[in-house]
Amino acid sequence: MKDINEFMKAAQDAAQRVQQQMQGAQESLDKIEVEGASGGGLVKVRATAKGRILGVQIDDSLLQPSEKAMLEDLVAAAFNDARAKADAASGEEMSKMTAGIPLPPGFKLPF
Repeated sequence: MKDINEFMKAAQDAAQRVQQQMQGAQESLDKIEVEGASGGGLVKVRATAKGRILGVQIDDSLLQPSEKAMLEDLVAAAFNDARAKADAASGEEMSKMTAGIPLPPGFKLPF
């Protein structure tokens, strides 16, 4: 019975370490910045790898009523570009952190 108790204690300790590492990884993701762009750089969106939007830049040439629909499309495209880059940066950071954890193929942690 002692072996089972030791095993359970070791498993609990390992789970706590992984949880602390995950929390640290989440905090570091909010410090990594990415920039999404569209329209050849006329619209830019800065975001964290965690997906928090930090800022939006719109070139003055797009601030005309006749360009409203195009501007809306470019803003959406820049947000999507920033999100894709944030996802890539997040995946890269998570793979660094989970490199030593034996996870089954295709298993993703809940982020």
